[in-house]
Amino acid sequence: MIDRAGLAAFLRRRRESLQPEDVGLPRGSRRRTSGLRREEVATLCHISADYYSRLERERGPHPSEQMIASIAQGLHLSLDERDHLFRLAGHQPPQRGPVSEHISPGMLRILDRLTDTPAEVVTELGETLRQTPPAVALTGDLTRFTGPDRCIGYRWFTDPATRALYHPDDHQLHARVFASGLREAVTRRGPGSRAAHLLGLLAGNEYFQRVWRQQEIGVRFGDGKRFVHPELGDIEVTCQTLLDPGQSHVLLVYTAVPGSASQEKLRRLGQPVMV
Repeated sequence: MIDRAGLAAFLRRRRESLQPEDVGLPRGSRRRTSGLRREEVATLCHISADYYSRLERERGPHPSEQMIASIAQGLHLSLDERDHLFRLAGHQPPQRGPVSEHISPGMLRILDRLTDTPAEVVTELGETLRQTPPAVALTGDLTRFTGPDRCIGYRWFTDPATRALYHPDDHQLHARVFASGLREAVTRRGPGSRAAHLLGLLAGNEYFQRVWRQQEIGVRFGDGKRFVHPELGDIEVTCQTLLDPGQSHVLLVYTAVPGSASQEKLRRLGQPVMV
């Protein structure tokens, strides 16, 4: 059963303990009280301000598991806090580990500060969970995909538009990396895993099978990647990674050599291109 009083009190306390700069929001000069406003929390959680306000007032409908997961992420909760929130809402907490999509607060704090840099948080299967605005400008909104299409390795073999985002000379390496990574994930997670499910879906894909038959393991990207932007053209970047071993999430940060044409293109990302 939902504990409305406990849920409301916990949400209020977490909201009041967060500062705008903790979640990548500007403080502004007219803020009179500490903590976040309800409207700001609602925006972070991708829900309406009215819906969130009713939860803090012990009213409204019983929130779904998806809604609670969104609130937990928006409030930058730790895993223990997330699980507590689920129980207050009358739900069983989600699994932890590689299947979890809850980004740790520490990783979110880093991502929130990368406002002028393309960066994204991905799962071990290459599912993008969160992007910075420059990353969306570089590759498009990769969080919009559903089902198996969420995995970039699956899209690589099934969607030409995904391959078009990268330099043609690098396509063979991408295919080898994604096939190798899926092989490792299937071995590590077992026959009932999401990785094994993706492997089954690709069984009839001739492109994938041609690469899969090479039996490669441990194929990795170098530090560099080459994107092909539809308006700005080729962009060469260096990719730095930060691993959260507890969640098997990786933060990817893309930068360019100072003074290079690619750095100027990264700066222009999201700006209107003058013709």
